[in-house]
Amino acid sequence: MANQNKSIYLIPVMLCFFCMGFVDLVGIASNYVKEDLGLTDSVANTLPSLVFFWFLIFSVPTGMLMNKIGRKKTVLLSLLVTVVSLFIPLLGYSFGIMLVAFSLLGIGNALMQTSINPLAMLIIGDKNLASTLTFGQFVKAIASFLAPYLAMWGATQVLPSFGYDWRILFLIYFIVGVLATALLWSTPIHEEMVGGKSSTFVDCLRLLGKPIVLLSFLAIMCHVGIDVGTNTTAPKILMERLGMTLNEAAFATSLYFIFRTIGALTGSFFLRVLKTRWFFIISVVMMALSMLLLFTGTEQWELYIAIALVGYGNSNVFSMAFSEALLSVPDKQNEVSGLMIMGLFGGTVFPLLMGFCSDAFRQAGAVLVMAVGVIYLFTYIPQVKH
Repeated sequence: MANQNKSIYLIPVMLCFFCMGFVDLVGIASNYVKEDLGLTDSVANTLPSLVFFWFLIFSVPTGMLMNKIGRKKTVLLSLLVTVVSLFIPLLGYSFGIMLVAFSLLGIGNALMQTSINPLAMLIIGDKNLASTLTFGQFVKAIASFLAPYLAMWGATQVLPSFGYDWRILFLIYFIVGVLATALLWSTPIHEEMVGGKSSTFVDCLRLLGKPIVLLSFLAIMCHVGIDVGTNTTAPKILMERLGMTLNEAAFATSLYFIFRTIGALTGSFFLRVLKTRWFFIISVVMMALSMLLLFTGTEQWELYIAIALVGYGNSNVFSMAFSEALLSVPDKQNEVSGLMIMGLFGGTVFPLLMGFCSDAFRQAGAVLVMAVGVIYLFTYIPQVKH
C-alpha cells in the first residue's frame, strides 16, 4: 500500500517536470522577439543566455536551501517564481519586459531543476533512479516540443483581437503552472530534514574536487549548451540554407523536441535493459553524426535527419550524468544536485559563443561551437559506470 501511495505522489512531481519544460520556450521565443524587434543574432541570443545565467547564481544556494526548508517547499517556491515569469509577458511586450520575464523564468527553473530530482528520488528511492529521471525528462520534453506549435498557432490562427499572437503560449503555460502549484501543495510528502551542521557555499563547491562530480558537471554544461543551441539555431539553419520563413522554420524546434521526447521515453526502457555506458556511447555517436550533417547539409532531408539525431542522442545525457554524480556522493545529494544544475550555465555560455560565431561565419560557426561539446562528451564515457 505504501508503494502504491508513493506512485500516486509521483503524479504531481511529474507535472512539475512538465512545468520544468517551460524554460525551453526561450528558443522559439527568442526567434520571434528577434524578428519582431529587428535584433541581430548576438543580441537575440542574450535572451536564452540570460535564462541560463541564473543557474550559475542560484543552483548551489538552492541545494543549501533544501537542507533548511525541505525539497517540497523548494519546488513550490520554484513554481511560484515560474508562474510570475509567465504572467509578465501578458502585461506588455518590449525587449526590457522580455528580459525581466526570461530572468525570472531562469531563476524559477534553477530552483526547480535543483530540487525536483532529489524530491523524485525521495519518493522512488535509489533503485532505477536514472530511468525515473529519464521518464521525468520525457514529461518535460512534452512541454518543450509543444511550445513552438503553440507559438505558431498563436502567430497564425489566434484572432488579432485576442491580443497575444505567439505569446499565447505564455498564457497557456501560466494556467498549467498554477494547476501544478495547487496539486503539489495539496499532496502530502513526508521528508526528514537534514540534521547537523548545514553545508556552506564553499563546502558545496569543494565537492567539485571529486573527479566524477567535476566531470559530470562539465558533461551537463555541454548537454544543455547543445540543447539550447539546437533549440535556438535549428530554425536559423533552415532559414539560411532553405529560404524558409520563421513560421515554417519553427518546425525544426518542434522536430528536435519530438525526438528528444521519443528518446526520453524509450531511454527509460533502454536504461533498464542495457548497460548505461553502452547507451551513453550510442547517444554521443548519434550527436556526432548530427553535427556533421548540420555543418555540411544543404538539403531539407539532411537537416531534418540531423535535428532528429541530436534530439534523440541528447535526450538522456542529463539523467545519466546527473545520476552518476548523485550516486557517487550519497550523503551530500542536495549539494551535488545544486552543483549539477549549476552546470546548466552551459545554456548561457554556448548561445553567446554561437551568436558571435554565427554573426561572423553564418550558422556553420554556431554548429562548430556545439561540436566542441560533443567532443567533450566522448571523453566522459569512461566515467559512466552505474
